[in-house]
Amino acid sequence: MIMRMKRNISMKSFNLFIALMFVLLFAITGITSAHAKIYVVTTTPDLADIAGNIGGDKVKVVSIAKGFQDPHFVEAKPSHMLKLRKADLYLVAGLDLEIGWSPVLERGARNPRIMKGASGYIDCSSGIRPVEVPSTRIDRSMGDVHPLGNPHYLTDPNNAIIVAKNIAKAFKKKDPANAGYYNKRLKAYVKKLIRAQIGWLKAMRPYKGLKVVTYHKNWSYLSKRFGLKVIGYVEPKPGIAPSPAHISKLIKAMKAHNVKILIRAPYFESKIPDMICRQTGARQVVLPLMPGAVKGADNYIDMFNIIISRLTNAARAVGAGR
Repeated sequence: MIMRMKRNISMKSFNLFIALMFVLLFAITGITSAHAKIYVVTTTPDLADIAGNIGGDKVKVVSIAKGFQDPHFVEAKPSHMLKLRKADLYLVAGLDLEIGWSPVLERGARNPRIMKGASGYIDCSSGIRPVEVPSTRIDRSMGDVHPLGNPHYLTDPNNAIIVAKNIAKAFKKKDPANAGYYNKRLKAYVKKLIRAQIGWLKAMRPYKGLKVVTYHKNWSYLSKRFGLKVIGYVEPKPGIAPSPAHISKLIKAMKAHNVKILIRAPYFESKIPDMICRQTGARQVVLPLMPGAVKGADNYIDMFNIIISRLTNAARAVGAGR
């Protein structure tokens, strides 16, 4: 009898121990879930940098595209799909910038949270006023024209403020318990952007009206914000390689308008721009389109510091602004 009672007591103690372990495990799991970071995947590194500034230590952010890549043409890889499969939020530039590769990744990821239309799909172009919106019917003969307008809106730092607010809104919706944290970081980052932009505008003021040629229509928003006058493009149409006839016409136009600055992004080849500059006496300026594109452009603000520095140095070198 005594032995049986001891066994019963032992079994009750063991069962109580197991029950307590389950309670403790549940509590630990709950704490871990409550403090888990939001896993954010962005299409481009500029969005990733802005998201990191707003989210701080509450988020983990990864970008699919690299800074040195053309964001129109990113190879869709299985590794990208794996990132999207785990994503809580998916931040896209929108305006069809990623139309050639992002839909493939979204379908391959099979993550209903981040499909277009779902709460985890964040179009960062919301609230942006696009330029160069086509007013006529579009066909392939026009090149890579975007029906919704030019998607390179982050070459205007004022638009980065709109994007930062869109991202903060998404974080607060996903993680309302930390809304105050995101608001505080948003306010600090916007203040930093405004302060930096004041300096950039001041630096560029002497060169308002500076005539330039660009390789592609990457810099339309930049030109509008800082007063550059684009008189032509190396590409006859977006995404279309220049013919000898177009190059000859562009060289004549540059000479006629005394254009001494040719701008291109790092991922475009330099052979044709080099030849154009030799024949016109123009100076070629390579500007980073996204963080990571060139050395020192480690984040969005540093990238813009480089953009403004290279533009002003080139303008002084060719005697502009005097």
